[in-house]
Amino acid sequence: MAGQAEISAEIAAINTEYQCAGVEETQPRLNYPPYRSSMLRHPTYELLRADPEAIELWAPCFGECDVDPLDADLTIQHSGQPIGERAVVTGRIVDGEGRPVRHRLVEIWQANASGRYIHQRDQHPAPLDPNFTGVGRCLTDDDGNYRFTTIKPGPYPWRNHHNAWRPAHIHFSLFGTDFTQRMITQMYFPGDPLLALDPIYQSITDQKARDRLVAAYDHDVTTHEWATGYRWDIVLTGAARTPFEAPEQRR
Repeated sequence: MAGQAEISAEIAAINTEYQCAGVEETQPRLNYPPYRSSMLRHPTYELLRADPEAIELWAPCFGECDVDPLDADLTIQHSGQPIGERAVVTGRIVDGEGRPVRHRLVEIWQANASGRYIHQRDQHPAPLDPNFTGVGRCLTDDDGNYRFTTIKPGPYPWRNHHNAWRPAHIHFSLFGTDFTQRMITQMYFPGDPLLALDPIYQSITDQKARDRLVAAYDHDVTTHEWATGYRWDIVLTGAARTPFEAPEQRR
């Protein structure tokens, strides 16, 4: 099995090749050899065209009254306090012209402070936290703002290669005007040494685009003796578009 040194060399070679060729790739590559499973999971046939009205007959639906403001606080969903560093993550969601995306559903999911998901397929030896489920949701406000209170997730091992660890990250899901309009991405934390070693993060070969996935520490968002604060804005379209995942890339 390939080790981290081999993976790092492969990442560097691919990214250097595209930089030298002057190719700007602002979205994740669907087939990125260092990310081993992408070679098996990326689409190999033309996408099927679906009738959105027919899909809507079977898709779930919700109204604004179905999303409670308390759903955005992942630290109060159980009888006790979760373990870990409390963090507030906030930002604006805008289109390519800087216009706010109002009243849209934003969902997040993440590992706990030990890097463990509450999922039957996640069986690595890290403790579960009975007071942390790792799922939250909110609606953007009139200015496109969202805000979550959560626990900073821990890194976790994955089986891409020997001694592979995913950086701490939070998954974001953004819905449009119906459930056929959904975009998924990941937010990372600043200063994480695992970013340079992560094939999923590095599958975006343009450095500026990768940087748009990393939140900024914001001392004004940080709360005295309670939580650190991070700001992460999401741009849906245009040249500064936030990188989003294809359905086959989610992990």
